Amino acid sequence: MTFIDQLKEKVLNQQEISREEALALYEEPLEKLCEAADEIRKHFCKNGFDICTIINGKSGKCSENCKYCAQSAYYHTSAEEYPLLSTEEIVQQAKYNADRGVLRYSIVTSGRCLNDAEVDRMCASIRAIKENVEIEVCVSFGLLNEEQFGRVKAAGATRVHNNLETSRRNFPNVCTTHTFEDKVAAIKAAKAAGLNVCSGGIMGLGETVEDRIDMALSLRELGIRSVPVNMLNPIPGTPYEENQRLTVDDMRRIVAVYRFILPEASIRLAGGRGLMEDKGEGCFQSGANAVISGDMLTTAGYTIETDMDMIHRLGYEIALCNE
Repeated sequence: MTFIDQLKEKVLNQQEISREEALALYEEPLEKLCEAADEIRKHFCKNGFDICTIINGKSGKCSENCKYCAQSAYYHTSAEEYPLLSTEEIVQQAKYNADRGVLRYSIVTSGRCLNDAEVDRMCASIRAIKENVEIEVCVSFGLLNEEQFGRVKAAGATRVHNNLETSRRNFPNVCTTHTFEDKVAAIKAAKAAGLNVCSGGIMGLGETVEDRIDMALSLRELGIRSVPVNMLNPIPGTPYEENQRLTVDDMRRIVAVYRFILPEASIRLAGGRGLMEDKGEGCFQSGANAVISGDMLTTAGYTIETDMDMIHRLGYEIALCNE
């Protein structure tokens, strides 16, 4: 039995692989690794595929200095700047997505966190969505506290998105205006308020393989069941504009190893998929089983219709996963 098969059997028997095993697994032959990861995905997740869309509910002028981000006020980029969108615009976009078969819709806002007045406005928008559209609502409002998350849940949201972005060790290289611990505290606050949490990170920030593994282990420790895996799209004007772009095979390897570490999670291709020649199809055969469709926050993605065609061609069924 090969090393890959040994670890696959371990995972299928609901045993966790160790950091050392994950690091060794990362060096195994790609095709065998991806095949085994897809077997694990089928075992734990069947053919359910979680597709969500996002709306950029507030753009630009962010107080944080995350080096990858076009919306940071620290950098000069071409990102659009505007305050909170109206409830009408947010509901209209939710209906557009729901009419195309999307089951989950996320409102994303720039900035460290929304203030109380902004939280109230977004709660009104969430309530309006739930009254008018058959769709689940996710929010990404930054580093809110438990009380604020509780208001968001009461308004009708079921999930909070808050990426760790990278490992604890590498985080200070990426951002210095808030910390990895701040992220963890917000995730714990959201869970304490009764919300599900979606959290992952960005690949291609200059991290090591160890950093990639360590972030996945942090997500496992936090009990995260929806994991966005972004590929850095180097934005002109940001400190990472010259970073080397990852390849499709790099991303296949990452999602495959993540499937071994997080066997029951929805592993979600997110930002940067527009740079992949195969639209992420290889990753969806290597352990990934979820996607953010449509446009990203400041970069173009693939259309909902194109993604739906690919999802069905690969034998998946659209479903709300890990609720």
